[in-house]
Amino acid sequence: MSDLASIVDLVAPVAGSGIRLSVPLLFACLAGLWSERSGVVDIGLEGKMLAAAFAAGAGAAAFHSPWAGLLAGIVVSVALALVHGFAAITQRGNQIVSGVAVNFLAAGLTVLLGQVWYGQGGRTPQLANSERFLGVDLGTLGIDPSSALGQIWSDVVSGHNVLTWCAFLAVPITWAVLWRTRFGLRLRAVGDNPQAVDTAGVSVAGLRYRAVIVCGVLAGFAGTYLAVAQSAGFVRDMTAGKGFIALAALVFAKWKPLNALGACLLFGMLDAVAIRLQGTPLPGIGTVPVQVFQALPYALTVVLLAGFIGRSIPPKASGIPYTKDR
Repeated sequence: MSDLASIVDLVAPVAGSGIRLSVPLLFACLAGLWSERSGVVDIGLEGKMLAAAFAAGAGAAAFHSPWAGLLAGIVVSVALALVHGFAAITQRGNQIVSGVAVNFLAAGLTVLLGQVWYGQGGRTPQLANSERFLGVDLGTLGIDPSSALGQIWSDVVSGHNVLTWCAFLAVPITWAVLWRTRFGLRLRAVGDNPQAVDTAGVSVAGLRYRAVIVCGVLAGFAGTYLAVAQSAGFVRDMTAGKGFIALAALVFAKWKPLNALGACLLFGMLDAVAIRLQGTPLPGIGTVPVQVFQALPYALTVVLLAGFIGRSIPPKASGIPYTKDR
């Protein structure tokens, strides 16, 4: 039992940390799934997350409520999503260029507004605990806290905030809506064969705009989590490439929500292991520089996308502007 206890002692905290680190990736990955399933490629996930994080930090500080921060984050993210939608759907512009523009806009605007409004180098004010989404203790439920099962319960299951549960709840909801409803069938059809949907009398642009709005909402949750749950305020460039990792996870997941959950958990666990190993001497190697562990999630992204995930086929009309036949 002592061996089991020592294993649980080592693994449980890392697993709990990995779950928390996977939440923004999962929100962003699902956001990209909604958009790309409708045929709209969204490289701008990073920018929407960053803008939402800034808006959430500013909103929570201004109104002293994490829910106000969440609302602000969603509103700003949806606004950027609509800008991208207008360029990609209405104007039939290049979706990659539009997404990159959103990223640059968010990166510059958050720092500028942060400096002008708060004078803290692009940061928002430090949030008090009452202005954040804190973890919720689920109690012991009769489980002995000193046992291995009790430690797993306390470190892995209990103590997560409400946005964490929302992220995991979004997976079955996304699956049910996209694969078990008429709306979801039409949305996926728009991503594969928009001409057929248009012939059936359904608005291709209308469906794509709805998908883009849902994408904005989920990206808003992702950014809010970073600023109001995981941290106590917005910090310059705090997304640190998570939007791009979420896109990689989406390809790895083959545009399926349950696979997306597994992919994001994998990236989150790898990030947690990297944090745990920082400064720890490895047998026969010694102390490895921190930068090596920080680069691990990105290295895994490159490895996975280099062809180790099998054939990953995107929606057939993904990235292709739809022009109605006259």
